[in-house]
Amino acid sequence: MLLSGRHAVVTGGGRGIGRAVAARLRREGARVSIIGRDAAALAAACAAGDADSHAACDVTDAAAMVQALARLSADQPIDIAVANAGAVETGPFLRSPAERFRRMTEINLIGTVNLFHGTLPGMVERGHGRLIAIGSTAGHRGYAYVSAYVAAKHAVIGLVKSLALETARSGVTVNAVSPGYADTDMVASGLDAIVAKTGVSREQALTDMVKANPQGRLIAPDEIAQAVLYLCGPASGSVTGQSLTINGGEF
Repeated sequence: MLLSGRHAVVTGGGRGIGRAVAARLRREGARVSIIGRDAAALAAACAAGDADSHAACDVTDAAAMVQALARLSADQPIDIAVANAGAVETGPFLRSPAERFRRMTEINLIGTVNLFHGTLPGMVERGHGRLIAIGSTAGHRGYAYVSAYVAAKHAVIGLVKSLALETARSGVTVNAVSPGYADTDMVASGLDAIVAKTGVSREQALTDMVKANPQGRLIAPDEIAQAVLYLCGPASGSVTGQSLTINGGEF
């Protein structure tokens, strides 16, 4: 199998995109550890065979991340780190206080930084590794009413580009996968909020949400997982500093 003998860790691995990534990597032979705040969701993913081990951890807490990674890698170093944990808050800029920007930066950027800080040294020492951030089309263009999220995701893409240059000769690659709206619990909750706030039907709310995607649909989490798998494999050794957009041709 493509990733036989490799150890991967995925943050936000208890549901949605993170769980799909974990399951895909495990099916390709990797040992997979997952990290997240919801211990019950993590345990359920492991019980279903989508991951091998888990640790409950707030990814914005650097010390907690160090402890979680130490426990998960005690008997096998981490070869692949996928920073998937993230969140989005909506609202016009003038109703988005600085605290909202801090929250979005903490979960989307600092959570990625903490995972990469905790895994990169060992990868460099061994001369091989894969760092992957789950970004967003919001890391490449602006969207109205989500300025805090857009700013944080732009920062993630900037981190990937810069860190790729620092690690170019180390055997470690650093990349992002940047999807548009995906079929996840987060998007489902967003649809519920739109319906409750505006009174439009769920079907209309979904149509409005995906209208920027020329294919007119939500992206399946496994499509994103497949892109992650490619970046983890041996054929992607010269691919670094990139953001693979999965957006149905939006741009």
